[in-house]
Amino acid sequence: MDWKKVLRRRLATPNTGLNRKKSEQELKDEEMDLFTKYYSEWKGAGKNTNEFYKIIPRFYYRLPAEDEVLLQKLREESRAVFLQRKSRELLDNEELQNLWFLLDKHQTPPMIGEEAMINYESFLKVGEKAGPKCKQFFTAKVFAKLFHTDSYGRISIMHFFNYVMRKVWLHQTRIGLSLYDVAGQGYLRESDLENYILELIPTLPQLDGLEKSFYSFYVCTAVRKFFFFLDPLRTGKIKIQDILACSFLDDLLELRDEELSKESQETNWFSAPSALRVYGQYLNLDKDHNGMLSKEELSRYGTATMTNVFLDRVFQECLTYDGEMDYKTYLDFVLALENRKEPAALQYIFKLLDIENKGYLNVFSLNYFFRAIQELMKIHGQDPVSFQDVKDEIFDMVKPKDPLKISLQDLINSNQGDTVTTILIDLNGFWTYENREALVANDSENSADLDDT
Repeated sequence: MDWKKVLRRRLATPNTGLNRKKSEQELKDEEMDLFTKYYSEWKGAGKNTNEFYKIIPRFYYRLPAEDEVLLQKLREESRAVFLQRKSRELLDNEELQNLWFLLDKHQTPPMIGEEAMINYESFLKVGEKAGPKCKQFFTAKVFAKLFHTDSYGRISIMHFFNYVMRKVWLHQTRIGLSLYDVAGQGYLRESDLENYILELIPTLPQLDGLEKSFYSFYVCTAVRKFFFFLDPLRTGKIKIQDILACSFLDDLLELRDEELSKESQETNWFSAPSALRVYGQYLNLDKDHNGMLSKEELSRYGTATMTNVFLDRVFQECLTYDGEMDYKTYLDFVLALENRKEPAALQYIFKLLDIENKGYLNVFSLNYFFRAIQELMKIHGQDPVSFQDVKDEIFDMVKPKDPLKISLQDLINSNQGDTVTTILIDLNGFWTYENREALVANDSENSADLDDT
């Protein structure tokens, strides 16, 4: 065979039929046809051979798209009907009064002081008479949960009734919050929570004195606390379960008490005096009255002794508008500094201290911030303290897992995070820490003088 002739013949043959090179589009079409064929065979075989496909219920339901108006309306209506049904299942005031009457009637002597008790047998009898709505509360599990050390094997009627009241309140609140859950996914967005609190204001007697023009600022102040502590990843939404589990809602609804003491109002972030105090501070700092705070204006916050280095970091990391801070960002700043023992506040400050974004503080980071403290000490005529001494004290307080690095978790676990952060960002805070023994001695002497008089 003459290979030269064969090769020439093959090269001269037109590129048609099987010899023609397929285009890229043809290859894609062929690949899709094969995929469809094999997938259909596999899917069909699965249906025929696997019996589990017949009994596994559907567990995924696609949310309707924005343009599917009818499906959206249907979903909203079905959620409203569901929540109404759940609301009807709760005990109303008349049923709660009837429950209390039955518990009081079936109390088991002797009483402990003025506290009525009930044993398990009488507990079950009350459960039978109280009606189907109460059935969930009259179980052995609930009785065991409320039992302490009574020698007669009884539980306190008051403790049980408070337990029922708390459960009913939680379910009522859950339903109330769910009405504002526009997405129907079990969480509230910022706008949802704003609407909830805005409509709640008229039901809180302690807020009767607020002018309507201040409502928007009050709502902003209240909502920021929820999102600062319950949304650490800044996703813009909070689970309804998390709202119910924290104490913030209790603090907010505490304002229903018309006789709430002045001391309680001052310590409650949601009270009118507290909201007016925070907003008043913001207005006092805003010297040019443009509704925003510059770095220079923020430097007068508190005792006006925060370092410029720390303030620089605040404006580098936090959301600003043309280099100035709005009221919402200011609220985050205040919440962090007023709650420095809380993990969310430490996370906020730690991010500012972590200048290299490494996830930990090293000697360089500590020195970077403490140098500004030393400079302020010189300006105020004080003798600067050695950084080496302060660094050793910080590492001794925190006791990090890595002897050369301090992580956020190390700060939280040490229970000294508030002290460490104060030392690094605020001259007044550092001076208070440095002279803590002398201050304690002065307080003791003053107390002794008052006792003598």
